[in-house]
Amino acid sequence: MPKSVDKRVGFVSLGCVKNLVDSEKMLGQLAEAGCTLTNDATDADVVVVNTCGFLAAARDEATDIIREMVALKGQGRLRRVVVVGCLVQRDGESLLDEVPGIDALVGVHNRDDVTRAVLSDPTKPQGGVDLFLGDYHWFVAQDVGRLRLTPQHYAYLRISEGCDQKCTFCTIPAIRGPMHCKPPGVILDEARELISDGAVEIILIGQDTTSYGVDIDYTPGLAGLLRELNQVEGLGWLRLMYTYPSSLTEAMIDAVAQCDRVVNYLDLPLQHINDRVLKAMHRRVTRAQTEALLRRIRDMIPGVHLRTTMIVGFPGETETEFRELLDFVSGFQFDALGVFPYSLEPDTPAGRMHGQVPEAVKEERVQRLMLTQQEVAFSLADRCVNRRFAVMVDGAQDNGVQPARHKGQAPEVDSLTLLPGCDLPPGAMVEVCCTRRQEYDLIAQPIS
Repeated sequence: MPKSVDKRVGFVSLGCVKNLVDSEKMLGQLAEAGCTLTNDATDADVVVVNTCGFLAAARDEATDIIREMVALKGQGRLRRVVVVGCLVQRDGESLLDEVPGIDALVGVHNRDDVTRAVLSDPTKPQGGVDLFLGDYHWFVAQDVGRLRLTPQHYAYLRISEGCDQKCTFCTIPAIRGPMHCKPPGVILDEARELISDGAVEIILIGQDTTSYGVDIDYTPGLAGLLRELNQVEGLGWLRLMYTYPSSLTEAMIDAVAQCDRVVNYLDLPLQHINDRVLKAMHRRVTRAQTEALLRRIRDMIPGVHLRTTMIVGFPGETETEFRELLDFVSGFQFDALGVFPYSLEPDTPAGRMHGQVPEAVKEERVQRLMLTQQEVAFSLADRCVNRRFAVMVDGAQDNGVQPARHKGQAPEVDSLTLLPGCDLPPGAMVEVCCTRRQEYDLIAQPIS
């Protein structure tokens, strides 16, 4: 066991699940260094804020929290504020001008320097800031030794970092760099570690999981990785997120269909369906190709659950183009769908496009698309009544109801299956019969 360094560290994790994995790794490193971790910032010597820099709203949220931590330091309730992650990588030292009082900055490519940033001497001359802002490197830092923030029974496993797709609205390549993948042996070792730590479900993540292996000459690609992971002892469910429509191959679909531990679920962010908008987004796919792919998925994976996301209000999007998206969503019947208003990012090609859509129009379109999807979701949920299926218990009982999920429900982003009167251990799998729908969620009872 490491010796205590007499340092109490608070941690704030913001952003996506890829950021969450970074947070878990940094917490593991800090614990290994002997720091005492606390979830109360007012009880900490140092607070680490892991930031998101993807959209303006996320950057504003991160900046507000950093200011709160700096204010606590000004009141003498903290000794040090360390800011890490995507916002640091995006803005660099200019963040110090926006929020004076930060003590250290750690970029995404220097994640493993967080312990040095936290343990730096707080008595150094006033105005000194520790900077860990190294350039992009080609390898993916390993994520072993994490102190997980998810419930014990499921875990996220990052298989790659960065992205080569270069969508015109996206800042990820500028922040995280080009695509680079973990070797399959490293991924398998991490999966075994997560399972030994209690994970029953492993969720594969990356900016573009379908391009896995291209930079490391792993010719079996994602399909081969799925087949290897499917053999890992102790694994219950394996879930695939962030698949990209232009690079999702028949071999990958076949692997999802054939591997018994890979759930019949695909997260396939489409972003739009109109050909002109797709071309402006640089999505490398047409409506006809998208529809052919979706038909192929449904044909090859019986009972597949499909989740997607859409962006409305992209520069130049007309009412006619938006109605085409509405009709498509209504007709195709996605199991789950998220909608985002286009966020203007100045450093992206889309941010320099003409025809920026007014915010009020974007918000109105978000509401219309969500109401369309609500009708679809309620109809699909109604069809589940009186059906039997397996669920994984997702948490402790709350007000007499226990949350669970079937294979078509991913954690955090999808609906739940609620089990009234149950008190089963989280991670347990049980056969249930659906009795009714409650809004988006299902109500079910275990089958004796």
